[in-house]
Amino acid sequence: MNRTVFRRRMIGLAVLAFAIAAEPDPMSWITGSALGEPVEARVGRPATPVSAAGVARRTTRRVVRRSAVYVSTLPAGCATVTINGAGYYQCGATYYEYTGTQYVVVIIE
Repeated sequence: MNRTVFRRRMIGLAVLAFAIAAEPDPMSWITGSALGEPVEARVGRPATPVSAAGVARRTTRRVVRRSAVYVSTLPAGCATVTINGAGYYQCGATYYEYTGTQYVVVIIE
């Protein structure tokens, strides 16, 4: 290891140790109370990673992908569904999107 790199690391560690020693409540950096308000992560709120709203938001952003397969008419018995605010036609396990004069097969992942 280079002497300059070693010296920089040692200075950085010394500054960090001094900052922690000077802080009356070192854990406040982690808990957020140094900002003046408590920080809470509750399961079920939209911003938490395991909340239903957070999971739904992340999965619906990248669900629909167009294929290169086009058809001029839909098969019989198709239902209209809405995904990501867009209308699609569900015919069994296949989804279609209207593109003006024909329908494109979309893949739902």
